[in-house]
Amino acid sequence: MTLMDSQQVVDLRLDRRALRAERARVAWWRRLVRARLDLAVARVSSPPPLGEDVAFQLPIEVGVHVPRGSELRSVLDGPDPAAELARVDELRDLDSRLALYEAGVEEALQTTTNRLASHLASHPGSTLAAITELPGRG
Repeated sequence: MTLMDSQQVVDLRLDRRALRAERARVAWWRRLVRARLDLAVARVSSPPPLGEDVAFQLPIEVGVHVPRGSELRSVLDGPDPAAELARVDELRDLDSRLALYEAGVEEALQTTTNRLASHLASHPGSTLAAITELPGRG
């Protein structure tokens, strides 16, 4: 195994680490945008309270924990519903763009993983050397 083989493994592992971190960040942003979209829609549609349709089907020890409608509606306090409705298209567009970016990051991660696996299959000795050069998971 050459020093170049070992360096290539280290570089691929660093690339994978960076891409996995980016994948986690974009997934977090998508969850935030979708949660914001859910809130915008809920403020406009005013969801029904919990527990009314199943009050007699639940054990009493479960039913006593259902939050009151006013408590739940307080979660939706915020801007005027018309302003929320105006943001729905913007939030959907943002989520679509994030989804495309997420797919690109995922594809880059898969490509890098495939390159690393292919390299290691061709040069199995480079694995041990590269692992000792790069702490942590790759």
